[in-house]
Amino acid sequence: MLGRQYRKDVQAVADLAYNFAKTVPLPRDLRPNVWILDVADTVLSNLPYYAQPDVAFGGTPFNSTKFAIWEQKGISPAVPGILDLYKKLQSLGFKIVFISGRSESLREVTTKNLKNLGFTTWEKLILKQTSDAANFKGCCI
Repeated sequence: MLGRQYRKDVQAVADLAYNFAKTVPLPRDLRPNVWILDVADTVLSNLPYYAQPDVAFGGTPFNSTKFAIWEQKGISPAVPGILDLYKKLQSLGFKIVFISGRSESLREVTTKNLKNLGFTTWEKLILKQTSDAANFKGCCI
């Protein structure tokens, strides 16, 4: 996941998403046309966390405390190719909505991380209020 193939694969998916977006007829009324992007490992990469020797790409038991410390640092890099997709989607007229299983307590650090990487505007950033990220995302879409 740290090599060239990962970047090529992500770029291929981003290109497919953009090509699909170009086919979506957007209504001319005032309704927002949104594109939803998940934050974790779709926009912001957690690979540097998982690449740490003591995490070993998930080869060791998940440590939620250690992962929370990583998230609080706000240093996640962008997933390759996604900033370009984000800008292209905006140029097509889509409003961006970010959704994340991250806790509401991480709103400020997540916002700063996104903006520092060039994700400067969005319609909404939806963060979880509960402890169950999977159920949270299902209820919000």
